[in-house]
Amino acid sequence: MKPPLSLPSRAPCPAPALHLVPALGGLASRSPGRVRRGVGVCGAAVPRKQKTRPRPVFFHCRPACRSPSSPSHTPPPLPSLSYDYLFKVVLIGDSGVGKSNLLSRFTRNEFCLESKSTIGVEFATRSIAVDGKTVKAQIWDTAGQERYRAITSAYYRGAVGALLVYDITKGVTFENVERWLKELRDHADANIVISLVGNKADLRHLRAVQAEDAAAFCEREGLSFIETSALEATNVEAAFQKILTEIYGIVSKKALAAVGGAGPAPGEGTKIVVTDTAAGGAKRSGCC
Repeated sequence: MKPPLSLPSRAPCPAPALHLVPALGGLASRSPGRVRRGVGVCGAAVPRKQKTRPRPVFFHCRPACRSPSSPSHTPPPLPSLSYDYLFKVVLIGDSGVGKSNLLSRFTRNEFCLESKSTIGVEFATRSIAVDGKTVKAQIWDTAGQERYRAITSAYYRGAVGALLVYDITKGVTFENVERWLKELRDHADANIVISLVGNKADLRHLRAVQAEDAAAFCEREGLSFIETSALEATNVEAAFQKILTEIYGIVSKKALAAVGGAGPAPGEGTKIVVTDTAAGGAKRSGCC
């Protein structure tokens, strides 16, 4: 009988090293190449730390148009933008005579001492009341420099009024008025209303153009005349009110004339000629 085979004895496995894991709050066994988390010294399971998702945060925004004392969320009503008439008015004249300041004074009641030369064309609007009607003025500020002459000539079309502005302290700006007037009449409508405006009337001690000379020119050319000061807001309102009122008078007269000529006047009839068809028929039957 053969003796039993003896197996070679194996070396005992080294005890696993114990390491302190601060994140788990206890001890955990760690062997080479493998990490066992959540096991304590006695083999008891260590509860994992529950991960919580961040809760969504909701913000309640109050509408900007509502005040704390407002009872509802309804925004305030917008102002009425309706008008009865729309008139296009152009401001023309040499550069530096104060056209832009006249426009800003009339539309926004503002004046800028350091205003720069207009590039191309700018415009602003303002509504006024004339004879119980709302008239919206669309005022175009054209550049007075020579290099923009081709651009500004296209904006004369459709204009029903023009303010021809010159500087009372510079005689050359008044001398160029005649050239501006010729260009305006060449490109604008034949019935355009034109008013000559002598600006910078506050500089009386530097006056180079007398009011009598300007008035004589306007009488010869059939224009209205007024002197203004955009700096002191003198006659600016009156200048625009005057030309818009004159335009309104012409347009309303044309409208009344068109309505009056559309049909017969009261008491008038229409003459109707009736031919004698019966006699004509008898004559034709007699020929056969």
